[in-house]
Amino acid sequence: MSAYDALAASYDGLMADGAYRRRAAFLERRLRKSPIPVETVLDLACGTGTIACLLAEKGYAVIATDGSGEMLTQAAAKAAVLDRPPLFLHQAMPRLRLAQPADAVVSTLDSLNYLTAERDLKETFRRVRRWLKPGGLFLFDVNTPYKLRRMDGQLYMDETEESFCVWRTFFSEKKQICTYQVDLFRLRPGGAWDRSFEEHRERAWSEEFLRKELLAAGFSGLRLTGDLTDKPPGPSEDRWQFEAR
Repeated sequence: MSAYDALAASYDGLMADGAYRRRAAFLERRLRKSPIPVETVLDLACGTGTIACLLAEKGYAVIATDGSGEMLTQAAAKAAVLDRPPLFLHQAMPRLRLAQPADAVVSTLDSLNYLTAERDLKETFRRVRRWLKPGGLFLFDVNTPYKLRRMDGQLYMDETEESFCVWRTFFSEKKQICTYQVDLFRLRPGGAWDRSFEEHRERAWSEEFLRKELLAAGFSGLRLTGDLTDKPPGPSEDRWQFEAR
């Protein structure tokens, strides 16, 4: 089972502060500066498809992959109203395989942090390089080690009218992994509540390691900025934006 299978139906409501339109606008600004014209965009680990749908609305032909079938179900329902909905594929990141290369690849909201094994991150970079046209851009963000360390021992709560979610977080310095223990309560018809539990893990990848593996996979022109900005990141940055060509 994917880490997001139980959370999928409540994800959009609980993540309403994700600033999706700002993030999609940021990506489009970067895509407009691509060395090659961008018509086809791959959204890697698309989740419930919000970014994929926003890019499709802007006229891009979007392919969107995710490892969670439940998240893709939510994404397909969301995209049904679009004239040119994304093509959704059920694929884990290290197993990426397309019919033809894309002009650009994007991955948002710390999806790559969920790759906790070095071999999976390396293989994902290799696969992205394989399915990206020469000169095409790879744009992704990650949660920083600073942020994930700061989350150690924290408790977060999110709620909507139909759901209540409690996140407990723990960081392991030895493994460089932040574990999220998630209790989700969902209101059923009739007033009863269902409870489900998920455990998520995010790896704190260093800037040096990400740069090294991008270069090893065949990328160049590496650029690192703070979240949704063109400025270099500060020491207390929560999210890094990477660009590779």
